[in-house]
Amino acid sequence: MKDETLCLHAGYSPQNSEPRVTPIVQSTTYVYDSIEEVGEVFDDPTKSIIYSRFANPTVMAVERKIAELEGGIAAMCTSSGQAALLIAILNLCKAGDSLISPIQIYGGATNLFSTTLKKQGIECIFVDVDADEATLHKAFKSNTKAVFGESLSNPSLTVLDIEKFAKVAHSHNVPLVIDNTFATPVLCKPIKFGADIVVHSTSKYMDGHAVQIGGVIVDSGKFDWTNGNFPEMTEPDESYHGVSYTEIYGASAYIIKARMQLMRDYGVYPAAHSAFLLNLGLETLSIRMERYCYNAMKVAEFLNASDKILSVTYPGLSTDKYYDLSRRYLKGNSGVISFELKGGKQNAMTFINALKLASIEVHVADIRTSVLHPASTTHRQLSAEQLKDAGISEALVRISVGLEHIDDILADIRNALTQV
Repeated sequence: MKDETLCLHAGYSPQNSEPRVTPIVQSTTYVYDSIEEVGEVFDDPTKSIIYSRFANPTVMAVERKIAELEGGIAAMCTSSGQAALLIAILNLCKAGDSLISPIQIYGGATNLFSTTLKKQGIECIFVDVDADEATLHKAFKSNTKAVFGESLSNPSLTVLDIEKFAKVAHSHNVPLVIDNTFATPVLCKPIKFGADIVVHSTSKYMDGHAVQIGGVIVDSGKFDWTNGNFPEMTEPDESYHGVSYTEIYGASAYIIKARMQLMRDYGVYPAAHSAFLLNLGLETLSIRMERYCYNAMKVAEFLNASDKILSVTYPGLSTDKYYDLSRRYLKGNSGVISFELKGGKQNAMTFINALKLASIEVHVADIRTSVLHPASTTHRQLSAEQLKDAGISEALVRISVGLEHIDDILADIRNALTQV
């Protein structure tokens, strides 16, 4: 089925006289006829549901839908996008290991990699998103267990050359993990281009309405975990009665290990009601992405023509550095635009404060237009050098174009620019 149909029908198929809409199973626990059956489920968690700390029927329906949209074998939802990224990496790396990532990524991810994971003994080797293959190869160490990247980065809007990163990662027998939050599976399907694991902050376009936080990890089911680099996938897990994930679960080894080992211990699973709300957003995702892309392109063109704007970053513009990669990997460029005003930080602040329709909020990818100053907010924890490496200047403004009528959005921007 096409994405428009999957958004509506994947994940849940009601049988005779069952609810048309995915029901909310608001229960933490599940009843069995005998204690022996409970024991069998602990032996093999795919047989049934144990506890809503790591599986719930409502959440599972959403997981199946997202997995189908991404072209993966299975998915696992989390309580936030940061939790999804943390679990995705910890499922691959332990103390003494390293991963490779472009520096041009979301500030929260940069801090997670450079500070929090570092305290846990996991090193992140940062590279430039535009690094050539030779440079990427040199970044690898004998303990490197993953390569990470964002299909469309936040907020610098770089477009990752997914096939290049996948080729290099696979030559070292490690997986490529892609954050596909801004593009969503409607605009980009990283697994098609060689990604092995896909993560999302579902709080953004997937939810679309700014009503709840969430994340998801999607397993392609295509990576060979038996290549010798990942003994935790192949050797008995003593914390889970000696299970070998690859031996028992085959292609699903990664996502089963993430659920039964890490979700069990970290407990960052979303509530059933949160998944219900996420599903409502997913049902309109395809049609919403079309309007986001249309409105954003109009705004990008308008800003690009203004004599008060120093530069506009939007891969849909033919003058953009990532235009060619955008056409290669993306069906659209989302609703997020980054631009610099002439006059530096003060003019950026003046412009933001003069907007009336657009909301100043620490969020992005909402149905309503929002705006933020990344250097002083979402990326505030980065040093001046890190901000420079990430392509974030003091004059940079990030605007997330919503679904309002384009004439009203442009009028708000036009009026704010008169104050600069």
